[in-house]
Amino acid sequence: MQLALRKTMYLKTPTDFGSFSFVLLIIPITYYFELFVVLPSMYPPGTLWYNFHFICGTLLMINITSSFVATIIVDTSIAGKVMPSEMEKDCRFCAVCETIAPPRSWHCDICKICILKRDHHCVFTGCCIGYFNHRYFFMFVMYLFIATFYGTYFNNYFIWSDVNFWNLKTVFKLVFPLAMLAFGFDTSYQQFYLLIYLINTIGTLFTFALLCIHVKLIMSGCATYEKNHGIHSHNYGLHSNIREVLGKKWYIAWICPFIKSELPQDGIHWSETHVHSN
Repeated sequence: MQLALRKTMYLKTPTDFGSFSFVLLIIPITYYFELFVVLPSMYPPGTLWYNFHFICGTLLMINITSSFVATIIVDTSIAGKVMPSEMEKDCRFCAVCETIAPPRSWHCDICKICILKRDHHCVFTGCCIGYFNHRYFFMFVMYLFIATFYGTYFNNYFIWSDVNFWNLKTVFKLVFPLAMLAFGFDTSYQQFYLLIYLINTIGTLFTFALLCIHVKLIMSGCATYEKNHGIHSHNYGLHSNIREVLGKKWYIAWICPFIKSELPQDGIHWSETHVHSN
């Protein structure tokens, strides 16, 4: 099945706009900081290890941004899909969409439409995560965790070598890095670097928690709503559950979002027992 693209991609709430803008801003800033500020301080440019880490960082950046874009542009709603004409098992009528909604779909009050196998509305992408873009969202989170953890490892050496812990002002710099910059108490490059470091560290913890949640969801074959309500009727077994998110080429689909990996079902009709198809 060929993936459909969203026709409207505007941000619908102030929270979506703020979160989306933050991600759009922080990713290139962090990329520049890690590869053009931190890395040259660790390894002389042109050396083997410098080139190795520069290539790894760039590949991570490509995977993060491409997965982020794919999550946004892939349409996982019922728009343009042929819905069941009769009230079949687990179907329901959506009064807002004025149509019979298929099993595992739920209406999003922000997106104003029913989403196939809806997991949640992500404020950082400004769209819902459902059957057809869950793979890309999972990859976005996974590679973001790897990148932030990778960066934090090097940042510890870069930042802490110049920090004096026995200074009261340093404590305020660590606890209120943005306030120190915003109110002009310290507008040095070092304070800006400290802010990026703390954002990166928090990002590592946040993405790790998010990654654990979605690994558990994928392994159990559930969406968030189903997990919260104890619904496990679509748990097809570990292998098949992974295929439901990463597609038939799950073993290589995680490497890059550009790898085509067709999903085994159409997101509308669900089998009680999963049948493998190649």
